[in-house]
Amino acid sequence: MSVISPRSREKTPSVPPLLPLPRAGRRRPVLSAEDRDVLWLYLLTRTALWMTAYGARWLFPSDAGTRDAGAVLAPFERWDWGHFLNVARDGYFPAGSGPWDAEWDNREAFFPGFPLALRAVHTVVPHWTAAGLLISFVAGGIAVLALVRIARLYLPDAHAGRRSAQLLLLSPCAVFLATGYSESLFLAVALPAWLAAHRRDWPLATTLAALATTVRISGLFLAAALAVHFVLTARTRSDWRPLPWLALPALPAALYTWYLHTRTGDWMAWKHAQERGWYRHFHAPWDAWSTTWESAFGQVQTTGYAFMFQAELLAMVVGLALVGLLVRRRRWPEAAYVGLSLWALGTSYWYQSIPRATLLWWPLWITLAAWTLRSPRFRTAYFCLVAPLSTLFALTYLTGRWAG
Repeated sequence: MSVISPRSREKTPSVPPLLPLPRAGRRRPVLSAEDRDVLWLYLLTRTALWMTAYGARWLFPSDAGTRDAGAVLAPFERWDWGHFLNVARDGYFPAGSGPWDAEWDNREAFFPGFPLALRAVHTVVPHWTAAGLLISFVAGGIAVLALVRIARLYLPDAHAGRRSAQLLLLSPCAVFLATGYSESLFLAVALPAWLAAHRRDWPLATTLAALATTVRISGLFLAAALAVHFVLTARTRSDWRPLPWLALPALPAALYTWYLHTRTGDWMAWKHAQERGWYRHFHAPWDAWSTTWESAFGQVQTTGYAFMFQAELLAMVVGLALVGLLVRRRRWPEAAYVGLSLWALGTSYWYQSIPRATLLWWPLWITLAAWTLRSPRFRTAYFCLVAPLSTLFALTYLTGRWAG
């Protein structure tokens, strides 16, 4: 059984792989039985996180002597959520403020896709946090269904799609798919873009990739993977005609760069915001590893931050192993996508957000699905080892005690 090689086919079938052809005179349902099972799992995992958030308010209050648990949605209003909210509510440079101010929050480091969606949904859902959670809830459902279909392209096992979705939803950083963060929205357009590329529908694939770029810089990594896939699959002169479409995903990033320049006079405003707020100055990969290692094990950080850096190191090791496996199996587009992500995250002063980035590496979840389907012992070991990490990450975010 091939782990990461999609099954070759002369012509893309009119129905998703592994689904039976509909009978004559009967309309094939939009959602298969597997899709419905995955959506049920998705709803159960969301419910579990909401229950955890409710309990966290009562069991882990900021003040041990308080008799008020606080607002119901308060556990989802932490860290990056504040930046998304500020942009959606007030814009990037409210009242002439900007990076020239001493107390500036560097909000221009966040791409506008999620704040724009938040602003739009807020017109219907007045509560900002509820609007953000709704976006992630709907987008996450779309993402897991798309992941199911991608897994069918790669693996012959009938349970491959369900298992891939299960691994994603129970992963250590899965809590960020249920919060007002941009990961769910990114996956909701990036994964369908990859599906469209496999159908060689390049206008649709690049349009979706452009939407992904409005949400996260990772959209450019996706665009690079699409370009590699295009070059490897183009055979005839007609296959090369959609080539200009490959430039489309870069347009949102170019427009955002231009917008920031008009407001700040700085063509590198996005990068400089990253450097000011998150120490993302360029450093050699070995220097970034060394600094992160020292922060993780050198007793120079509080225990909470030290654990965070240990998780960053582990995620980097997982990412490098994944890239090595993809290269070994000559899955060049996927290797380019994950490799560019690791390069961007692994060349800063120290590692930040690599565990969260694993949510965006769909080849990882498909690879793990193949291994867990092939080996029941590996499946048992994996879930036993990951369960504590998933619980720790969820409680860490929901209680806001990363640096405890």
